[in-house]
Amino acid sequence: MTAAVGAQAAPDGVPPLSVYGRLPNIEQVEISPDGAKLAIAVTDGEKRMLLIREAAQGGKMISALNFGDTKLRGVQWAGSEHVLVTISSTAQPYGLTGPRQEYWMAFDFNLVTKKQRPLMEGQDEAMNVVLDTPTVRILDGVPYAFVEGVHFVDNYGQNTLYKANLKTGVTRMMGGAGNKDTDGWLVTPEGEPLAQSRYDEKAGAWSLQIKGDRGWNTAERVVSKMGSLGLAGLGRDGRSVLVWMDDEKDEDTTVLNEYAPDGSHVVIPDSAKFDSLIHAPDGASLVGAFSLVGDDRRYTFFDAKLQASWNAVVKAFPGDQVSLASWSDDKRQLVVQVDSATLGPAYALVDLNTKSARFLAEVYQGLTPQGVSKVEPIKYKAADGLEITGYLTLPYGKDPKNLPLVVLPHGGPKSRDTLEFDWWSQALASRGYAVLRPNFRGSSGFGWPFVEAGFGQWGKAMQTDLSDGVRHLAKQGVIDPKRVCIVGASYGGYAALAGATLDRGVYRCAASIAGPSDMKRFLVDKNRLYESSKNSTMRFWLQYMGAEGLKDPDLAAISPSQMADKVEIPILLIHGKDDTVVPYVQSTLMADALKKAGKPVELVTLPGEDHWLSRGATRLQMLNSVVGFLEKNNPPN
Repeated sequence: MTAAVGAQAAPDGVPPLSVYGRLPNIEQVEISPDGAKLAIAVTDGEKRMLLIREAAQGGKMISALNFGDTKLRGVQWAGSEHVLVTISSTAQPYGLTGPRQEYWMAFDFNLVTKKQRPLMEGQDEAMNVVLDTPTVRILDGVPYAFVEGVHFVDNYGQNTLYKANLKTGVTRMMGGAGNKDTDGWLVTPEGEPLAQSRYDEKAGAWSLQIKGDRGWNTAERVVSKMGSLGLAGLGRDGRSVLVWMDDEKDEDTTVLNEYAPDGSHVVIPDSAKFDSLIHAPDGASLVGAFSLVGDDRRYTFFDAKLQASWNAVVKAFPGDQVSLASWSDDKRQLVVQVDSATLGPAYALVDLNTKSARFLAEVYQGLTPQGVSKVEPIKYKAADGLEITGYLTLPYGKDPKNLPLVVLPHGGPKSRDTLEFDWWSQALASRGYAVLRPNFRGSSGFGWPFVEAGFGQWGKAMQTDLSDGVRHLAKQGVIDPKRVCIVGASYGGYAALAGATLDRGVYRCAASIAGPSDMKRFLVDKNRLYESSKNSTMRFWLQYMGAEGLKDPDLAAISPSQMADKVEIPILLIHGKDDTVVPYVQSTLMADALKKAGKPVELVTLPGEDHWLSRGATRLQMLNSVVGFLEKNNPPN
């Protein structure tokens, strides 16, 4: 098995692939509660740093933390003198059973002392890991971090709430209120436990626990075979609890329930239209929501003055897509990401007090006008009449006729693509390819019936939704149906392999990045501790795959590695060795099967890489390999 050849030189005026493939210049920007400082996660394309500087234009640098190859997952302010940083690594801790996992760790950086301290350091019977990003509360002027950690009881790790005093550096476990089913916590603005999410895996039942005057009470309990409903944060008054649940009047609709401490609840008005929630900068109350209506990004704030302020922010960037990144406690200074259809994304700082806005930095340094291709929303009908939406990226300066095409299905599969700048499709378009990103059935964001339409359709209608898009574009004359390849990652990687084995005759080549190829082996590896259909993870995947259990012959019928002898096109496989979501063996199984069948295959191994292409060097290696493979097997010119 050989590595893919390198990509050809870029056309004049088009940036090199490294501009797209390396880590973005800016990954996150957080403004301090008082609006005076910025914490900026930056990279040089491979190495990460956290810069802390004054927010004023020309403001001085305060501190810089070098993370190197460490995977930086989150940055939070805790008051004006503390920054919480969450990182992750792939490991199998000593003494624990089970497969390697991605473990998160969090530490506090004190801007005054310049010292770092792990939040879970020195805890007896506990791991030095966190299960979620910390919750920050300021109590009597002192910053605290509330952390969900793993505490062992009778050799069983339980989600346990810890309270870290950032002034004294002391972390203590809070009262023993959780149990083995606890999977999430909420803390009041005063720093007291308010709610727990519990999931009984054996019974397939979720419950909401709310703390009252006499202890913990069950406010809600529902059957939820596909997993925990979790907690969505504090409600509008900062004393209630939010949970996404099926509408009592329409099971195909999900709404946001707001539970009072006494267990009663109301439905947040219009919440069926919400895609995500907006909490106050201190996290203590719900103040609004974000919705993607078609391709229109809508921010809805419950307070009229706050809505007017946001409308003024959007007007400062006409024609661009504006997203809220962070804001000061008084909500008057905001960091926003501005996505320009012609210039790409950048971060900007808006000051509502002075009615001014200025750009901070581009997300991708080195982009040129020729390197940002036009993206058009499209719609087409699948073979059974279901409407499919998606996005077509057209190479800059090319007449949209008879173009070579790359189909780039998203992962998930319960996810979706959007109109926002996408580094991968833009990179492929910069090399002369049109790129189709379809939101096939089973994708989220289009209502529950559309998700449900994907159940049992792996390798079937979910797959032909992609090739129906190819036929639609060919009928319009936009693409050449003889020059089409399919590329994808995760579920999209599976779709690429299925395009070579199950939906043949459409594609000239296929590239799978971290895609599953053997469905039974995938399910066994994902559920090694269970190996049955009696757990939520297994039930979720079986529902999408349309199988009754591990012994169902339908799993083999949709497994590309079982049909390697049917492959008629070149295949490229790329996989990270540290992938804990789709194990690396899924690509070696496919490679071995293709080699045994005498079929053309290339396998590229990404050392130290996880499922999300978190490292700059290996992410760029992936992109170079894919483009080289496409240019060899489906030349753009």
